[in-house]
Amino acid sequence: MLFFSKKSAKIRKSFVVLWFYSLIKYFFYYRTIKLSNFFRTFALVKNFAYIFIDWMRQGVKSCWYMFKFMIPISIVVKILQETGLIVHIGNALSPLMKLMGLPGEMGLVWASSMIGNIYGGLVAYLQIAPNLEQPLTIAQVTVLSTIILIAHTFLIELVVTQRAGAKILPMFIIRFGFGFLAGVLIYWTYHFLGVLQGYPEVINTVLMGKKDPTLIEWGITQLKSYGFLFVWITALIIFLDILKRTGVIEKINSWLEPVLRILGIGKDVIPITVVGMTLGLAYGGALIINEVNQNKNIKKRDVLYALVLMAICHSIIEDSLLLMSVGAHYTGVFVFRICFALIITYAFVKITSKWSKEKMSKWFYAKI
Repeated sequence: MLFFSKKSAKIRKSFVVLWFYSLIKYFFYYRTIKLSNFFRTFALVKNFAYIFIDWMRQGVKSCWYMFKFMIPISIVVKILQETGLIVHIGNALSPLMKLMGLPGEMGLVWASSMIGNIYGGLVAYLQIAPNLEQPLTIAQVTVLSTIILIAHTFLIELVVTQRAGAKILPMFIIRFGFGFLAGVLIYWTYHFLGVLQGYPEVINTVLMGKKDPTLIEWGITQLKSYGFLFVWITALIIFLDILKRTGVIEKINSWLEPVLRILGIGKDVIPITVVGMTLGLAYGGALIINEVNQNKNIKKRDVLYALVLMAICHSIIEDSLLLMSVGAHYTGVFVFRICFALIITYAFVKITSKWSKEKMSKWFYAKI
């Protein structure tokens, strides 16, 4: 009878209430967790969408900024090539080529590279080289390749550096002048040591079999190049932003900062400088343009020093391997070019580090 007593009834009632309260608490607790997880996931997706849109905006803005001058310049280069005016520029370079131990005909090769691009220079080389009285030695091919790697694609890359913050004329003098100096130094080094005087055995058969494209083929190639450039620059912007968010950039800065600090390059432009040196000045310049627009605290002096280093030594992997495929030696296109660029940049920084802002603006800073 105890079970049916008033006291037991109160206990049963309390137990039911407690059980019902626990059930409600359990239900709403886990429902709240699910809702919070949903809203957290939604917020993450929303934030990623905003970040992705911002990446695309930066990519479109950077590429559009470049395409506005790259497309007209590409057309001008094509006109120069089709009309034969580039030959006269090559003839004017003939005396300089002889000072670097090269036949005068190689002036046309260097001119094709400077007005057009490296591929244009290679096509000119593979058309001229078989008709020379004496084949070029490995040393001569290395000299030619090194000056091409330092001074090429002027009509586009010089404008890129201008948009990034450096005046065109000083950058032209730096690339052309130090390209010539590098050629002279490499030539006399190989000549004095008596090395690499044999003839290259490796020739890029793909380039040898390449013929001049028609206007339609040229136009399609240009459109593909612009599309690839947009994808690649946007991917680099995304990659750099991820590195920044994950803290990798800070580690890279800590590793490279001592070396680049000696050169006088600030840590804010170190990642971009690495990209430009490894992938190319067009990519590095585009990223600098983007970074300058995004980060107003980057110093003009740091940007200039980074551009000087990239101007002399950029695309050290792809372009170097390309020219090695036609017989250039790694001691010139890799080792010498990197060391030469570091020495020249160090000297440039030491000379200009004490210059006033007004003097730097007069001689080097471009209005952007």
